[in-house]
Amino acid sequence: MYLCLMNCITKILLYILTISVCVGCGGPKGADKSRFSLESYTPKHASGFVISADAEGNKLLRVTRPWQGENVEEQTLALFADEALVGDYDGEYIVGRAERIVCMSSSHVAMLAELSRSDAVAGVSGKQYIMNEAVRANDKVFDVGYDNNLDFEAMLLNGVDLVVLYGISSENRAVTSKLSDMHIPYIYFGDYCEQSPLGKAEWLVAMAEIVGCREHAEELFEGIEQRYEAVRSGVVVNAKPPKVMFNMPYQDVWYMPSNSSYMVHLLEDAGGDYIYDNASSSSVGISLEEAVELVSQTDIWLNPGQCNSLDELRATAPMFADMDVVKRGDVYNNNRRRGEGGGSDFWESAIVRPDVVLSDLVKVMQRGDDMYYHQRLK
Repeated sequence: MYLCLMNCITKILLYILTISVCVGCGGPKGADKSRFSLESYTPKHASGFVISADAEGNKLLRVTRPWQGENVEEQTLALFADEALVGDYDGEYIVGRAERIVCMSSSHVAMLAELSRSDAVAGVSGKQYIMNEAVRANDKVFDVGYDNNLDFEAMLLNGVDLVVLYGISSENRAVTSKLSDMHIPYIYFGDYCEQSPLGKAEWLVAMAEIVGCREHAEELFEGIEQRYEAVRSGVVVNAKPPKVMFNMPYQDVWYMPSNSSYMVHLLEDAGGDYIYDNASSSSVGISLEEAVELVSQTDIWLNPGQCNSLDELRATAPMFADMDVVKRGDVYNNNRRRGEGGGSDFWESAIVRPDVVLSDLVKVMQRGDDMYYHQRLK
């Protein structure tokens, strides 16, 4: 009887929370986003977002490329200074700044950490994989789960202001419909779609707009940009730059990045020469036979899966064990900084530290050691 009563009380409380959440409600009001017609921030390097404003100084974050593929739909989040200014706006919005955010990607956590706003992380997806100690060790930060199996009740009970989503190829309508029903605002971030290393890092400014410190973020990004350009301009390009092979076979297919990809941009800025010509806009699969030919000609092998040593590489890909690049030990991976739960800092803080990644790769091109994110396999 007692348990039944408690269950009823819990359901009533959740219902009250559901109808009372008012930080951001995209109700059927019929507003026009054209009210945000003034330019507020146009990125220098990022291609997937812009920030506009209305005559009263309210902002609109427009995510123009929220995910990969052709089925792209612009996502927006309005930021109003006061509830009275919302009027008949009908989209996703918050009033004031977001204080409690659910981050569905570790890169979102890194952005908030770079802004000194780790305290704004209320929930994460896959807490054990988060490298940021202030977040992972914080008992008040809850794990929201994955994909469609999200803990929506935890979001309600923890008073979430905003959910920053991560999309692969389209909107996850099962999730966004549920969030809309609960009046929890959301926005997709497409930082992972950026090909430019500085473009990825510039999403820091978009996150800062949400938490109310954009001026600080612009100063931070200016420093990131200056440090990156300082490293890049200091690279001495060899007459014969080292040829570099990426990745490892997956189910007998070796996926090669696009010439315009994030990693190839970094490689070329570091003075390396990508061994494969992929002029498409995405990774392409090649056969193992073609991969063998490429590896036999390569000077440096970069990012071979999860391998932490040459022995692991030989066991994982035995057909490449006797290649010259392996015998020389010119194999490097981006997994030097790993967490006990299996997380990799390369996919977290490196997003907002492209200058450090570039510095690592310059050392790789020189067959060096003492890197931050990368390690030479022994």
